[in-house]
Amino acid sequence: MTANDTSATATEQLTIDVRGMLCPLPVLKARKRLKTMENGEILKVIATDPAAVIDFPHFCSEAGHELLDSRQDNGELVFVIRKTHDT
Repeated sequence: MTANDTSATATEQLTIDVRGMLCPLPVLKARKRLKTMENGEILKVIATDPAAVIDFPHFCSEAGHELLDSRQDNGELVFVIRKTHDT
């Protein structure tokens, strides 16, 4: 999967892969994808940038989206965000 790939699961969760991208690109890619989504939809972000641990909670807080999960999984950072309103 490349950094620009997205996929949807049966639950309509979209996933973006921003592994290898550095700040601010992971958050910018997530924000761009969230703008195309409906309220209530869920975006999963897979990242490797250590700064993402700070960036995604801050972004969600500032933009008003709900950060459902934030974890490290096999050396990758995973963030699950619910879009709560149009930004």
